Amino acid sequence: MRSEPWKAAVILYRRFGSILPMIILMYCSLSSAMGQSKTMDEVFVTLNDSNTQLITVLNNIESQTGFQFLYNEGLLDINESVSIAATSQPVGSVLRDLSKESGLTFRRVNNDVYVSVKDEEPQARPQVPEVQDSWKLKGRVTAEDSPDGIPGATVAIKGTGRGTVTDVYGNYVLEVSRGDVLTISYIGYSPREIQITDQTMLDIDLEMDLSELQEVVVIGYGTTLKSDMTGSVASVGSEELTAFPASGVTQALQGRAPGLSVQSNNGDPGGNFKVRIRGGTSINASSDPLYVVDGFPTGSAPPAEDIESVEILKDASATAIYGSRGANGVIMITTKRGKDGKAKIDFRSSYSVQSEINKLDLLNASEFAEYMNAVEASAGRDPMFDDPASLGEGTDWQEEILRPGAIQNHSLSISGGNDNVKYYISGIYYDHKGIIHNSDFKRYSVTSNLDVKASERVNLGLNLFVRRSEQGAIKTQETSSSAHNQGVVGAAYKFSPTLDIYDENGDFTRSIIGDPSDNPYALATERQSNTEQDRVQPNIYAEVKLLEDLKFRSNVGAVISNERRGYYVPRSLIQGESLNGVAELTFRRKTTLLNENYFTYSKDFGNHNLSVVAGYSFQSFDNEYSFSSNQTFVNDAGIYWNMGGGTNLVIPGSSLQRSVLSSYYGRLNYGYKSKYLLTITNRYDGASNFAKNNKWAYFPSAALGWNVHNESFMNDLSVISELKLRASYGVTGNQAIDPYQTLATIEEVLTTQQGNIVNAIAPATIANNDLTWESTSQVDIGADIGLFEDRILITTDYYKMITRDLLFSVPLPEYSGFSTVLKNAGKVENRGFELGINARNLVGAFRWDMDINFSVNRNKILELSDTVDVLYKNSPGAVLGGENQILRVGQPVGMFYGFVYEGVQQEGEEVISGGEGVGGEKFKDLNNDGKLSAEDRTIMGNPNPDFIWGFNNTFTYKGFDLNIFFQGTQGNDIANYTRFELDGLIGKSNATAAMKRSWTPENTNTDVPAIKSRPARFSSRWIEDGSYVRLKSVALGYKFPASVVERMKLRSFRVYVSGQNLWTATNYTGVDPEVSFRSSGKEASNRNLGLDFASYPMAKSFTVGVSVGF
Repeated sequence: MRSEPWKAAVILYRRFGSILPMIILMYCSLSSAMGQSKTMDEVFVTLNDSNTQLITVLNNIESQTGFQFLYNEGLLDINESVSIAATSQPVGSVLRDLSKESGLTFRRVNNDVYVSVKDEEPQARPQVPEVQDSWKLKGRVTAEDSPDGIPGATVAIKGTGRGTVTDVYGNYVLEVSRGDVLTISYIGYSPREIQITDQTMLDIDLEMDLSELQEVVVIGYGTTLKSDMTGSVASVGSEELTAFPASGVTQALQGRAPGLSVQSNNGDPGGNFKVRIRGGTSINASSDPLYVVDGFPTGSAPPAEDIESVEILKDASATAIYGSRGANGVIMITTKRGKDGKAKIDFRSSYSVQSEINKLDLLNASEFAEYMNAVEASAGRDPMFDDPASLGEGTDWQEEILRPGAIQNHSLSISGGNDNVKYYISGIYYDHKGIIHNSDFKRYSVTSNLDVKASERVNLGLNLFVRRSEQGAIKTQETSSSAHNQGVVGAAYKFSPTLDIYDENGDFTRSIIGDPSDNPYALATERQSNTEQDRVQPNIYAEVKLLEDLKFRSNVGAVISNERRGYYVPRSLIQGESLNGVAELTFRRKTTLLNENYFTYSKDFGNHNLSVVAGYSFQSFDNEYSFSSNQTFVNDAGIYWNMGGGTNLVIPGSSLQRSVLSSYYGRLNYGYKSKYLLTITNRYDGASNFAKNNKWAYFPSAALGWNVHNESFMNDLSVISELKLRASYGVTGNQAIDPYQTLATIEEVLTTQQGNIVNAIAPATIANNDLTWESTSQVDIGADIGLFEDRILITTDYYKMITRDLLFSVPLPEYSGFSTVLKNAGKVENRGFELGINARNLVGAFRWDMDINFSVNRNKILELSDTVDVLYKNSPGAVLGGENQILRVGQPVGMFYGFVYEGVQQEGEEVISGGEGVGGEKFKDLNNDGKLSAEDRTIMGNPNPDFIWGFNNTFTYKGFDLNIFFQGTQGNDIANYTRFELDGLIGKSNATAAMKRSWTPENTNTDVPAIKSRPARFSSRWIEDGSYVRLKSVALGYKFPASVVERMKLRSFRVYVSGQNLWTATNYTGVDPEVSFRSSGKEASNRNLGLDFASYPMAKSFTVGVSVGF
């Protein structure tokens, strides 16, 4: 059972309590202006340069320190020969000696050292020369806050590759011609353009651009400054997304943001993940978030290498702009785009080796034989094996199905542009060879973004994403025990270790106990299951500047997906042998079309700023499906590509679903003096999915923000650099149902007429003209806090969400002719707390950045359709456990329900009616009626965690970088169905090593019952604590210095090594605590929580990689 909510704070303090006070104390000691950086006289170098070029001496100093020298080649002779010798001398002393010899001055700004000539002082302006083709233009770049000059500003000739940077005093020299346009830019300042006529001296004053100094966050239908944001939004950058090779961006997001839960459904290559933002908002409908890729709702995300940033929209203020699809949160994905400048080519390549993260401790051959003999003895039968000890270790079936895995990931991109055209194009190849035979995943993708400035008022663009994926899959997590549905991992756990892979005839061995089954190696290597998917996702836009403050944008996009799955079972397996081969082909085609049209008005009125978005959206969805199958083939050569070669045709199937979504939306953002903020959002959605009485619905939200740090009374509180308070309320929706589900439907049936089988139709479901959306209302109260000039950034939120009109299938009277009808009935609540901390612990040559995220969510059912408990079954068919989870008002969704296990029945203890005798399982008699019955079952575990967390640290020193990322959950329970099947100790399969602790008259001090036949009762014996702490990734890299890279004729060069899933701390006895069984589909993903059965094991990886910029 989980701890009480207040205990989460206690656990948090135990985990991080020793860290946070240390950080605060450290920052208090670092509040002086000098901070952590060392002076030039505290950094030492050794040089022995005689008659050496100046550039070489400076490079030698850079290689030994964290400093970087900046200079203007037009004013400085870097090839001048100098001589300098020093042994462990301070850098300051060395530079003073160098200054005397060369006539240079050195000025340090942070870790940059600006170099200039001593006599470089302002001079009287010379007279204008006679007209000439080109000449040298000199001047100084300054600003109000930098009157002595801006070092490092870019001064360039527009439309050419010619330019320079200013020196330490802001001076520049550049060759120009009449008619050239000079562009001057520097981070944090508004760029300027100046026409060259006949100037020879030109001083330039830049104005600060406050928007450039603030973080920009992507939201629905636009962007906003982080300081002006009133909603709850978490951001994840490209470096975090590419910290290790991932099959997709979803995997890369795990543990990266507060309020976001990412869990693997299975460990197989290319497998899916379950994503939740602030918990599950529904019971029977999907709780998956909406993905928006470059403004395209329901778009497919490109690989992480092509993504610039990901924003997770969590509260109603942020998600209400997506109306009926915003209840589960929104994940906004922004891909990389081209920037001004010459073409940049980037190549990344990595190779990983993988192995299983863990294995079950199972019985070997001799132990298995002893176990089976004990089973036979308990039933009064003769032993099955004459000499168990002679069998030795036998076959380790886990080892037989496993193999070394590997991942190779290669990407090549080119980007660049000018004032009129910007481009980005990338190609990526990803190949994952799984750690189990015959499992693999390949992905080929191209991402291309093009932005064209057609005129001063018109911008055009194209986003294109093309992907092909190929997946070879094995069956795991089987839901039944038949020979036709055996899973590879489950078979490896259950199959007899006394058998080899092949028998004396060279055929695959088959089971000698329990149900008929193939051996695990045969299942892994013989059965064929291959899926190919092609996806094309184009999205074009046009943006027109109608007025100075008014823009219109139109997007037209599509997602076209084609998928083919082929499946074949040969004669070498039991199913194929009985049917002479089984072939299946499944085709799916999905087409989504989108048109978005919206206006954006932005205007500043003195102390007032206003932004308004208003638009219309239309989106259509077509889903096509077809299935064919045949059996009884002459041979196995054609697999599923010889469908006409079978003689036992299975009835084919096909379907078509179509739906549309039409929407009007708007958002108003208002700010006064950058202190008081207001956001109002509205969306009006109409969907064809819903009944005629509820086609349309309205989804409003409002939010307030207060930038307290901009108030005058905060001026003396220098420790607080940012303090913003936020509050929001809104309503969002969940479409929840499939097309036509509100309508009365018919189905095909087979009947007889005059003794012949004929097709017929019959009513299938009854209509519900009042069926409507599930709607979620949410309150969010948050704060954004910056301390010590934003060295520590803290974001915290409290939220409460209530989802109403839950969809349930409600029973109907038998006389109606229908069993159920779909109705809106039920209510569920999610409330929680989130904390995110970003800290720059150390700055300077050695830097330490830290991120912590922590999330608590409490789920509770408030209403059910008829307030009666809903019990449901989720166990695999091989495990006879009945209805083991429950929906009950006042409790979280998915609570485990069963008997309370009290250990082994001992001699002399009272045995209640229906219970086992001595040595058997002992259960608690909850109603004290003296007998064991269904009334003695109770809630005995909670699969929902007390909290989830992530802890990320990045250390950099000179060219080295080290990243360490921990992630985990606390307080969640797991139903270990794998143990339930293996350790029932009834002799139907192999067992874990727990069998060796089973009760005997000589071994009574144990919690493992005796080996004998017994009914399968789901109890707290099989419920375990699923909490874990995982070292998710460690990466060590080295970025070669600029001096080395330049000699290599490259722009950048980095190498790295990393490891993933290297260490896990947990009390869970299964293979891995990150599990999810029967969790695919809308209903199952919410109800079937915390289940483990025969899952594909997670893998640990070791990676080497390189990143090169040209």
